[in-house]
Amino acid sequence: MFIGFGLLALYVGQRLAIGTPVRMGPGYVPRMLSLILLGLGALVCILAVVNGSEPVERPKWKPITLVTIGIVCFGLLFERAGLIPALIVLVTIASLAGEEFKLTEVIGLIVALAVLCTLVFKVGLGMNIYVLRGVW
Repeated sequence: MFIGFGLLALYVGQRLAIGTPVRMGPGYVPRMLSLILLGLGALVCILAVVNGSEPVERPKWKPITLVTIGIVCFGLLFERAGLIPALIVLVTIASLAGEEFKLTEVIGLIVALAVLCTLVFKVGLGMNIYVLRGVW
């Protein structure tokens, strides 16, 4: 996977100017990150061949699916409804992916994330985002 993403990044960014470490072009960082991915992939492959491998467990489709759906819903709701509703939907859907669902923990997480994200992105960074569309 690392090697695949590294090769894909090299292919996509091949026309970007690289520049030098002192005067970096737009392709410098993507090229270096793709080379790091290739190196990590090679290291993982070598270690797997030398040390052997453990049996691979079957993918758990419920968490993968629910977390992906939560992220997609967050992206769709963020512009339309604002940060708070998007966070509520994301945390609620993603928390259903776990083995146990405790409503009080989910509500606490929603409140903590809503306060933290509002303070960081809206107040601290002054980003032009809706916290609650039509209100703030």
